[in-house]
Amino acid sequence: MSATETTSTTWLPEAQAAFASVEALYGQALAAVRARVTKDGKLSNELIETEQHAAHGLSWFATYVQSLRELLAYADRLQAEGAYGEVENLLTRIAFAEYLAQVFGGIPMSQGEFVRLSDFGLTSADVAARRIPEVDSLIASGATAPNRARLAELIDHNGAAETIGATGLDETLEAIRSEMRKFAGDNVTPHAHEWHLKNDYIPLEVITGLAELGVFGLTIPEEYGGSGLGKIAMCVVSEELSRAYIGVGSLGTRSEIAGELILVGGTEEQKHKYLPKIATGEILPTAVFTEPNNGSDLANLRTRATREGDVYKVVGNKTWITHPVRADVMTLLVRTNPNEKGYKGLSMLLAEKPRGTDETPFPAKGMTGGEIEVLGYRGMKEFEIGFDNFEVPAENLLGGEEGKGFKQLMETFESARIQTAARALGVAQAALDLGLRYAKERVQFGKPLFAFPRVFDKIVTMAIEIHVARQITYFAAREKDEGKRCDLEAGMAKLLGARVAWAAADNALQIHGGNGFALEYPVSRVLCDARILNIFEGAAEIQAQVIARRLLEG
Repeated sequence: MSATETTSTTWLPEAQAAFASVEALYGQALAAVRARVTKDGKLSNELIETEQHAAHGLSWFATYVQSLRELLAYADRLQAEGAYGEVENLLTRIAFAEYLAQVFGGIPMSQGEFVRLSDFGLTSADVAARRIPEVDSLIASGATAPNRARLAELIDHNGAAETIGATGLDETLEAIRSEMRKFAGDNVTPHAHEWHLKNDYIPLEVITGLAELGVFGLTIPEEYGGSGLGKIAMCVVSEELSRAYIGVGSLGTRSEIAGELILVGGTEEQKHKYLPKIATGEILPTAVFTEPNNGSDLANLRTRATREGDVYKVVGNKTWITHPVRADVMTLLVRTNPNEKGYKGLSMLLAEKPRGTDETPFPAKGMTGGEIEVLGYRGMKEFEIGFDNFEVPAENLLGGEEGKGFKQLMETFESARIQTAARALGVAQAALDLGLRYAKERVQFGKPLFAFPRVFDKIVTMAIEIHVARQITYFAAREKDEGKRCDLEAGMAKLLGARVAWAAADNALQIHGGNGFALEYPVSRVLCDARILNIFEGAAEIQAQVIARRLLEG
């Protein structure tokens, strides 16, 4: 295939027609599933559970529709800016064709689970009517061997030192990206694998460096000591730092969650007390929500906080608490009203605590804990924590009103999931970096591994999937920055990003062959780190359930 063919954008009008057809097909699928889970004119929880495969598959179908939409928007935007070159065209064209093919052939919800159009109750006639000539033309001419080989050639020539293809972000955001990449290259990447293997904490000097760069106050308004930047900036920072080491990228998550909780739910006194210190890194926060037997089922949360005079006394157990030993304040979700079942009896406390050490992790009275040893996502350490009449001043009740805890937490989930999607991008990019470097350096049968189509195809697949996930993540962030509701888009970005990160890590390890299975190779760490992304901030199944419910409600 000639360079002229790989730079041609004549496929874009066809893509618009194909997208309209897929969007209409999705509308039919939505209506069909809704009819199957409706009883007496209302959505039935029992039927949604019975039809879980179709309902969750609908979430993935909607995610693919949104992904195709954002690929077209990316092409339009970059063409208008004069920045849509051959790499951008190939990335977008191959990705669009591949996602079209998966819509009609089967969308992978995980490595061994697929949803097909027949699962929604669509007939072969329904599908045939929407598989217009433009769909077949794009599939046949998009993800072709020549197109993939040409993209591989360009990746080989350009390398992956930055990003493959223009991101479409402005100069300020790209300057932030460069600053984070330089910091990570100097202070994180050379040491990350050693920290992982030793299960060491990320050094405090690295945390100080992040604070000096403004990472912890990135989205906190200037009036409270932050930089007042938007969620797209948060994405860029999270992506680049996670590319070096997910633990470092996730340090900002602690401050992001706590900062947003206080910003949306706190009193003015609480905002002025905590936000400036969080922004400068003087205070390191941690989120204390999950319980041993409840997981995502927060409605059955049992940790009690009983008010006695000017303090709350907390009793109960929490688990999967990230970075609690070195944290100074916990955003602690508790039940303040035992008579109020479900979410209504929950409240959020800003529970201060002294920093601990490995020898004495929790020096606070009424607080004990033990480390949970984990495969990956190290550097901050995970703990189970027990509270036995642990005291929190009553003035530290977030917002000063009981029963608002779940609502306050829900208001932060959009940002948390967008950031998790950005971390997934970073991990996926790290996998691509490692896989590409090894494929170019490792010689077998007289030539580099990268010369073999099955190998460079893996790299190309990583690149196009990262490209898709990046567009939907940035879109969700833009929606958030514009003050629009974006829980669907944030959930979709997280759902897709986690799958992309895991697939990229798996493929990168496969490129390494037996060496990838050796702990000394960083790709083994990236595989372990990628695995958590489908679990935290809402497991993939929970995320699909939440998205499905929103879609079905209309």
